[in-house]
Amino acid sequence: MEGADIDDVVEAAPSCGQRYPEVGEGQADLRGKIRLRRAIGTAADLTRYEQQITGTDRRRIAMRPVICYSSDNQRDASIVDQLHVCRLHAEKQGWHIVEEYSDHAISGSSLLRPGIQALISDANRGRFDLILAEAMDRLSRDQEDIGGVFKRMTYSDVKFFTLSEGEITHLHVGLKGTMNALFLKDLADKTRRGQRGRVEAGKSGGGNCYGYDVVKKFDGNGEPARGDRTINKIEAEVIRRIFRDYVAGKSPKRITVELNKDGINALGGGDWGFSTINGNAKRGNGILNNEMYVGKLVWNHQRFLKDPGTGKRQARPNPESEWIIQEVPELRILDDDLWQAAKARQAAIKKTRAERPAPTVVRPRTTSGIDAGRNTSSPA
Repeated sequence: MEGADIDDVVEAAPSCGQRYPEVGEGQADLRGKIRLRRAIGTAADLTRYEQQITGTDRRRIAMRPVICYSSDNQRDASIVDQLHVCRLHAEKQGWHIVEEYSDHAISGSSLLRPGIQALISDANRGRFDLILAEAMDRLSRDQEDIGGVFKRMTYSDVKFFTLSEGEITHLHVGLKGTMNALFLKDLADKTRRGQRGRVEAGKSGGGNCYGYDVVKKFDGNGEPARGDRTINKIEAEVIRRIFRDYVAGKSPKRITVELNKDGINALGGGDWGFSTINGNAKRGNGILNNEMYVGKLVWNHQRFLKDPGTGKRQARPNPESEWIIQEVPELRILDDDLWQAAKARQAAIKKTRAERPAPTVVRPRTTSGIDAGRNTSSPA
């Protein structure tokens, strides 16, 4: 279109379903016509008209994009697939890839991931002009986090494109960020509903504890039957030993030392720790507080919340009214007498500590006459 009349370019442009006012003969100024099209046409129309007028195809402007992808706890093959489709798109657009970032098997609900942190750092240093990902949730599904990434990229003059949404704008951040956050909440709710259903059927809600083996079998449809457990006879005897030693007066620390000295492995094959045995009575964890050993499956003792500052999960106790208790006599390891004796000793230790007087704190005096922040010297 080089050398074409500007009126021919404007009149030849499609209307996109709108009636554009005629451009008068006295408006021959190119800048005025561009402003007019900006006011009455779509952004896509304006881009196409400017490309025709100037003879420049913006898609071919040299950019240095980054292919960014996150596994989000998926298999590694998914990472390869994401990378492949992003490479194809970049090649089609004529973009040059300068770096690739990934976070294998790390949840996308947090920004505390090495890959995304490196991407943000490099963006601040101006290493690239554009980020390309399969979808917006590959960077983060958290509303606050995706908004923060978008703000940082805008400040660094870095555009953000995805294969699913195209160029990301404030509208995408608001709407898709909300949808992704709702997806996480809905997924968590469905997971808990499934766990509750298994617990009410007398099966494990997830994980395993010392003294039991996971039963691997299939149902009538050939699908894995989850949640079944059976008593491990060797570990069950260790459980009885721990309770007998505790009732006899040994401390959890001494029991831990003796178990490690005898070469008895804890769950997972490691050494025993003090907290593994003592646990927390309010939260129902630890060997001495696990009611599974007397044939009671207790679920929903506590819930976990992620600290937004550190990304670490923090346990919060649930009220007893929300606990789900199911009798599983086939999984009983201890008799009631031994269990109650251990509970009686725990209560006695707790009462003794509560009645123990608080220690007296003696504040040291200094030669300058200042005692713990109070100036006792005489005024001049």
